Amino acid sequence: MLDPRRLLTFREVAQRASFSRAAEALALTQPAVSQQVAALEREVGAPLLERRPGGLTLTETGELLLAHADALSARLTAVDEQLGELRAGRDARLRVGAFPSALATIVPDAIAASRADVQPDVAFEATEGSSADVAAGVRDGRLHVGVCFEDAGAPPREHPDVRRHELALEPMEAAVGPGHPLAARRRIKLAALADDTWTAPSPDHLVYRACVAAGFEPRIDYLTRDPLAIRGLVAAGLAVTLTPRLLAGQLDGLRTIRLAGEGPSRRLYALTPEVGARPRARAFVDALRAAARERTR
Repeated sequence: MLDPRRLLTFREVAQRASFSRAAEALALTQPAVSQQVAALEREVGAPLLERRPGGLTLTETGELLLAHADALSARLTAVDEQLGELRAGRDARLRVGAFPSALATIVPDAIAASRADVQPDVAFEATEGSSADVAAGVRDGRLHVGVCFEDAGAPPREHPDVRRHELALEPMEAAVGPGHPLAARRRIKLAALADDTWTAPSPDHLVYRACVAAGFEPRIDYLTRDPLAIRGLVAAGLAVTLTPRLLAGQLDGLRTIRLAGEGPSRRLYALTPEVGARPRARAFVDALRAAARERTR
C-alpha cells in the first residue's frame, strides 16, 4: 500500500510545480520533500515528475497518481470537517448548495417541509453555486447536500467521491412576451418559434441544441446569462427563449407555454458525501425529491 503522507507531499509538489514552494507550504526542508517524492517513485516503480527548462511537469504515471492524491486530500478534508462539527456540537445544522432556480423553488420548499414534519430543530444554510462548485463542496465537507442539474440529452455527469440521488426530470417551456401571436396557446411545438429572434446564455446552450433537434437553427441575437436581462428582452417582445419549468410560474410579464412531444429537459439530482453522510441529509434529499416532482409535473 502506498504511503499516504508521501502521496500528499507529492500532491503539493505537483500543484506548486516546485519542491521549494511545496517545502515551504508543508513546513519541511526541501531535501525532506525530495526524499519523500523519491521514495514514492520507488514504491510506484516509475518516475512521477520530469524536470524541464520551464519547470516541473508530470509524467503519465504522475498524472494518474495526482488524481488519487486529490481524492485522498478531499476525503481527509471532509473527515476533518465532519469531526469538527461533532466536537463543536453543530450536528443540527445542514448546509445546502444549489443552482439559482433550485434556490428559488425546491430548496425553500424542502426546507419548509422539513421544518414542518421531520426536522423542526435543524438550522439550514443555503448557498448558490455551479454544479462543479457544489460537488466540490460536498466532497470536501463544506456542504452536506448539493443540488445540481444537467442537460437530459447528455450522459449523466459523474462526480467522484460523492453519492448521486436522482430527483426529477424537468421539462423546459417556451417563454414569450404577452403580445406574441402564440402567447394564449397552452401547448405548442418548438418549431412554431423557428422564425422568432432568440435570447440564450451562449451560442451552444441547451436552447440552441433543442432548436436544432426540433429542425431549425435559432437566430440568437441576444446573448446574456442575466435572468433580469432575459426577462426584459422577452417581455418587450424582442426575443423568445426556453425556461425551466421550475421558474415557469415566477416570470412576471412573460407567458410560458408547454412544449408538445419530446421537448428538451433537464435532470435534477442531489449529492451527498459518499462516506459519513448525515441521516438529516438523507431525509432532506427525500424532501427535495418530493418538492422537485411536485414542481415539475
